[in-house]
Amino acid sequence: MSYTIALNFEDGVTRFIGCKAGETVLDAAYRQKVNLPMDCSDGVCGTCKGRCEQGAFDLGDDYLDEALSEEEMAEGQVLTCQMVPSSDCVIQVPVASTLCKTAVGRVKGTLAVVERLSEDSIELAVDLDEDSELAFLPGQYVHIDVPGSEVHRSYSFSSLPGEMRATFLIRNIPNGVMSGYLSERAAVGDRLSLTGPLGSFYLREVTRPVLMLAGGTGLAPFLSMLEQLVRRGDTGEGAEAPIHLIYGVNKDDHLVKVDALEAFKERLPNFRYTTVVVDEMSEHPRKGYVTHHMDAEVLNDGDVDVYLCGPPPMVDAVLKHFDREGIIPQSFHYEKFTPNQVEEAA
Repeated sequence: MSYTIALNFEDGVTRFIGCKAGETVLDAAYRQKVNLPMDCSDGVCGTCKGRCEQGAFDLGDDYLDEALSEEEMAEGQVLTCQMVPSSDCVIQVPVASTLCKTAVGRVKGTLAVVERLSEDSIELAVDLDEDSELAFLPGQYVHIDVPGSEVHRSYSFSSLPGEMRATFLIRNIPNGVMSGYLSERAAVGDRLSLTGPLGSFYLREVTRPVLMLAGGTGLAPFLSMLEQLVRRGDTGEGAEAPIHLIYGVNKDDHLVKVDALEAFKERLPNFRYTTVVVDEMSEHPRKGYVTHHMDAEVLNDGDVDVYLCGPPPMVDAVLKHFDREGIIPQSFHYEKFTPNQVEEAA
């Protein structure tokens, strides 16, 4: 038996390794040429400390309290030299990937589909090469090289990890480098290079109500997260926790993938969604911004995990709204994107 361990480094790089039954994370990492921090490997120094965000494991009792205190353990801290997983795990490693002599992954694929979904949204599908290994956590992103240029653009996956066809929602920006390529020159069969996965914005274990806030093509990572919840078929503590997505756009015809959201309602009984349009001339029943449609029920007195992905003005507006209203979610994960880059905060 083997478990998949996602190592998230502080520079945003994620590396996936396999861990054999009975093997420590530190040993598994070294076996796969990922040099996690360590000095003693005996549970004495605490150098290999990280934080396990999800998954089951055993730490045993062969380590010193000075290396890992009870308070640290209660916060999810672990010693990778003692940690023996009993399920797939996600671990935050508090150093840069370069210090661990591991690099971000790079794979190639073939352009399969380019579809104009709306005035401002394009869907891109890439069939990955058969020998490609591109594991990621739902919500993460990759850099995609723009053919015919020396630049890349960053996009979140809308597809599920492990699939050989990766999909993305891309904002159609006038004179944009990637938008121009997809609108004017792209052809099925073009070769594309993807670098990643990257980012600390990803789905955590669901243990309480979840509020998802999407702006425009910021819907993409939530499609991946929702598909993961369907596939995972949770039966644990958070299996019945309500999941509410508020999806805001500027104009009526900017609403895309609503059919997919409707399908998720059938596949996830605890999921519901709300669409919002900014345009005052819209005939949509809900106008304004996402902050206008966050009622007390979805905020659950702060006992809620909030995920937010959208353009910087939207992210900033939500942050200010939370601060002004004194809203402090149990956990808050957000990502704001620009045409040229992705910024995240865990």
